[in-house]
Amino acid sequence: MKELGCLLKTDESWASLVLRVMLGLVLFPHGAQKVLGWYGGFGFSGTMGFFTDTMHLPSIIAFLVIVGEFFGSLGLLVGFLTRFTAASLAVIMVGAIVTTHLPNGFFMNWFGKQAGEGYEYHLLVIAICAALVITGAGRWSVDGVLAKKLAR
Repeated sequence: MKELGCLLKTDESWASLVLRVMLGLVLFPHGAQKVLGWYGGFGFSGTMGFFTDTMHLPSIIAFLVIVGEFFGSLGLLVGFLTRFTAASLAVIMVGAIVTTHLPNGFFMNWFGKQAGEGYEYHLLVIAICAALVITGAGRWSVDGVLAKKLAR
């Protein structure tokens, strides 16, 4: 139980709240594309097929990426398992850089002149995730409520 308390422990930081909620809002459409097919996405089976057949990712990795982005974004929005989720999302972003975006350079493809998107977005997500791993969920989080209950 002590380990769980350390995982959930947070303060009442406004900064962590802002980082957590904004990251959750930005990542939700990406996860919804992969799971639900919203926002022009291919849905779960289409994304699994792309990850496993085209990108040649192992099916367990493809599954974890899809589930991590969708449910991770929801977890961030309410502040549930924030440290675990942030660490997981950082790993997903490193994987996206290495498998897809590194050859395209740093910058996003603002003017359509690159072969694909660069990795600047992913670095920002990694930095936000690192901050959340360090600080926890912040104000108005499920983690904070659970940590207080475990401390009693």
